[in-house]
Formats: sequence, structure tokens, C-alpha cells
Amino acid sequence: MFRRIFLAAGLCAAAGLAAAQGAYPSRPITMIVPFPPGGLADIVARPVAEAMARDLGQPVLIENKGGAGGGIGMAQASKAAADGHTILMALSSYSVIPEADTLLGRAPMYTFGSLRPIARFTADPTVLAVRAEAPWKTVKDFVEDAKKRPGAINYGSSGNYGTMHVPMEILAQNAGIKMTHVPFTGAGPAVIALLGGQIDAVSSGPATVLQHVKAGKLRVLAHWGAARLDALPDVPTLKEAGYAAEYAQWSGLFVPAGTPEPIAQRLRAAARVAANDAKVKEVILGAGSPILYQDTPDFEAYVQGDVRRMADVVKKMGKVE
Repeated sequence: MFRRIFLAAGLCAAAGLAAAQGAYPSRPITMIVPFPPGGLADIVARPVAEAMARDLGQPVLIENKGGAGGGIGMAQASKAAADGHTILMALSSYSVIPEADTLLGRAPMYTFGSLRPIARFTADPTVLAVRAEAPWKTVKDFVEDAKKRPGAINYGSSGNYGTMHVPMEILAQNAGIKMTHVPFTGAGPAVIALLGGQIDAVSSGPATVLQHVKAGKLRVLAHWGAARLDALPDVPTLKEAGYAAEYAQWSGLFVPAGTPEPIAQRLRAAARVAANDAKVKEVILGAGSPILYQDTPDFEAYVQGDVRRMADVVKKMGKVE
């Protein structure tokens, strides 16, 4: 008797799961990009969203939600319904913001357990960019000037503890210099301010500045990678210049924790399709960021390691209000 009841219940549950799988996605999907247009997250998100939409059979609509180094958009995504119709294209500030909030004595905007990694698309070292007419021809020129004039050189970022703030503080710690930090709502506005002469430098993903480098408006002095970049072969690493500073700005897809496994797996498959799409590769590579795809298991492990590394960096940075 009980065996028949449990069997019937199991069949009903399986049928319901199959129906849910067949119905997803049942409406357009919103991809939250926690930065304004023009930055790496937006550059990656738009072609990826188009490719995922073709695979999923529903539009994937970009919603730019900038502020707090990406924290506002990531918090919004973490609180969304876990039904696969809200997804997030995050950057590596994901690994920093909860630690920074805790350091500042406030409740984290989101927790590491509130969002689930699905796939990584890019992982680029940030580059140190200045205007083409700036007096610094090398990173050593830049550092020597900063030592002579503590606090006089200012740099822009996407917000406190964000992906443009952290690498500059890593450089400052290793080079023994002091600069003035000017936060913006995203990489796009920060680069516009650099072009307009309101700030002196930025540390940004290559995709955000490469077009301006090619146009002769910006110069890249060095980058935070382990080896030279194909897109900028003449630009040295900071390690080559004598500074033990490394940092990678990655972009990856997340969903709210609690998203049903069949839906997470469907999004995982669509992300894989997007990463292998010729148009996606062309657009992102053209911006200076080659696809460095990681599927769910590898990306989960990568994020866990990044969280541990960034906890140490945040502690050294201390409180930044």
C-alpha cells in the first residue's frame, strides 16, 4: 500500500519536474550587469546574452544596475526569484565586496552563498592606462613621480573595493606609493573621466581601454598579469618592472542560490554554447579579451580560491569609506 503511494508520488514529482524543465524559460530572461555600459561586464554580457537567447529561445535582456563597485546589482540579483529568469554577469569584485562590508562593520549587500557560479567567460589582468600626453612613458616613471608627490596622482575606479580599485592598491602596497582614489559608478564613466583629464590613470580590463589606445588617446604603461598580453605585446607586466603585483579581472555568469538544478544545468549548457559562438569570440577578442571559459565545477573552485585571496588583500587595504 505505502509502496504504491510512494511510487505514485515519485511519478507525479518526476512528471512535474519534466514539465518545469520543458517550460523553462517561459518568458524573457533579465541579465543584470552590475555596472554602467562601457565596462568589461557590459562588453562581455551583450554578445553572450544574444547567443544565449538564440539557444534558449527567449530574449535575454540586459539591465545595467551600477553602483558600489558592482555591489548594488549583485545584491539585486541575489534577492531575485530563483527561477532562472534573472541571471547575473558579475566581475571579480564579487569576491571582495562581502569581505569589505564586514570590515566596515556593516551587513554585507549579499553573501557568497546567495549566488551560484555557472560559468566564467574571461579572466584578464588589468592594465595601467594614462592619457597619451601624460608625462609618464613607463611604469617606473609613474611610480617615481608618485613617490615624489604623495597623493598628487589620482586614479579612477568603478567604486570602493571594486575591480579597478583593488589592483591599484595592490600596486601602491608593493611600490610604496600613495595615490588619491576617485570612485565612479563603473569603468565606463571612469575611462571617460580619464579621457577628459579629470583623473590621471585607471587600472582597467584591456577591453575597456583598447579602442582608445588604438586611437592614440591612451597609453598603457604595464599590466597586472603573469605574462605579456597578445593584444598588447609591447606592454610589460608589473613583475617585469620589479613590482610583485598581480590581479585578474574575470567575468562570469551567476544565478540566485536555490535555482533548481535542471534550470541551472540548462543555463550552463546555454553559457557553453555562447562561449563557443564565433560571433561572441570575435566581439570579445576584438575588444582585447580572449574567451577563457570555465564550466561550472572549475569556475566554482576558481571563485572559492579568489575569495580566499581577496580576503587577504581587503585586510591589507583596511577601511575605505
